[in-house]
Amino acid sequence: MARRTMVLSAILQVAGYDARAWRRPDSRAEEIGTLGVILETAQRFEGAKLDSVFMADTLSGRPLLSGDVKLGAPYEPVTALSAVAAGTSHIGLMLTMSTTFNHPFTLARQLGALDVLSGGRVGWNIVTSSSAQENYGIELPSKVDRYRRAAEFVEVVRGLWSAWSDDAVIVDREAGRWLDPSLIQGIDHTGEFFRVEGFTNQRRSPQGHPVLIQAGQSSSGLDFGADVADVVYTVQPQKAKAIEYYRAYKANVASRGRNPDHVTILPGLSPYIGDTEKEAREKFESLDDYMDFEATRKVFESLLEVDLSSVALDEKIPLEYFENIPDAMVGRFPAFRDLTVEEDYSLRDVLVSFRSVAGHSTMVGTASQIADRMVDWFESRACDGFSLNAPVFPDSVEAICDKLVPELQTRGYFRTEYEESTLRGHLGLPVPPAWDRA
Repeated sequence: MARRTMVLSAILQVAGYDARAWRRPDSRAEEIGTLGVILETAQRFEGAKLDSVFMADTLSGRPLLSGDVKLGAPYEPVTALSAVAAGTSHIGLMLTMSTTFNHPFTLARQLGALDVLSGGRVGWNIVTSSSAQENYGIELPSKVDRYRRAAEFVEVVRGLWSAWSDDAVIVDREAGRWLDPSLIQGIDHTGEFFRVEGFTNQRRSPQGHPVLIQAGQSSSGLDFGADVADVVYTVQPQKAKAIEYYRAYKANVASRGRNPDHVTILPGLSPYIGDTEKEAREKFESLDDYMDFEATRKVFESLLEVDLSSVALDEKIPLEYFENIPDAMVGRFPAFRDLTVEEDYSLRDVLVSFRSVAGHSTMVGTASQIADRMVDWFESRACDGFSLNAPVFPDSVEAICDKLVPELQTRGYFRTEYEESTLRGHLGLPVPPAWDRA
């Protein structure tokens, strides 16, 4: 069997994925929210031949008030990545948009247009928001309703994206027809949440339509992703559990009549890279200088909806505190429970993990050492690649591009040149057909 190559995506987070990193004197915190720094970073990742960059999003700006620049998300993804598209040529552009606070026609038009303008490089991270309802003046629907709405939302969006034939644009100057109307078939959808008739005014993308991404880890999220996702982001800090998750997810995809090879599973990875293991460890530990344990404890408590005031920092969190995890946190907090039980993490360790990598896998060492572990995960079928979370900006971006990726390239586990121009091409995914070829 020919050896597969990894998929590598990178979070486009110029505050640093470690929530404390922006406070370092060598950060570029003054530039956060501007175009230059994200464009430069996307171009660096494109120079390393990564498959994609990913811009996460949070609709509420409230985290900014408490100094959380990472979670506060100072960029609006559609406008930001539209600008980045103009300054890049091959790297995929993945972004988050909510099905809870958007309309499917508007989203289909925005992302369909960006996909065409970028030459087929867009991916849509489908989320069902669990907060920010106050910004829209509505009551947040139940989790069950949010996922039912999301399923119908995606159905409508895909229908709109498939309405134009690949051959619809004919440019018949003599007859005065830019397109052939018979090669557009609008939708006529009436459902529980939406009534949508017609089609968007965007021609088909070179990759058919944007890649669909899903990151939910609740049972509802897992089933939804198995139904629709091309790419799955997941929180898997332990290799054994990652293998179990990978096997179960691929089986779930197959049970729904889909090809599991067409679903790419990417656990998050925060690599702290040094020229020596000692240097890498020092980089990781240096961020403790910016750690406010009591403030972090309060944030952790509010998200988990528990009171940890009786637990000392060097004690383990009692397991009963993880018994009733809120719906909004079910994706990440089981990872902290597992680290507490199986890795003997203290409350201090959990808070550091929460603040630094948000429960994702942490690898500290030289580029060679980290590449060893990545290859081990990959060959053990724990993943199809990784979502790289550069913990410190810009240092970690430079280390990923100049040290880690070349190490993987030398070993034959990652491309040295782009072979395709679309995101689906990078991922080895088939192009979804238009209505006339479905």
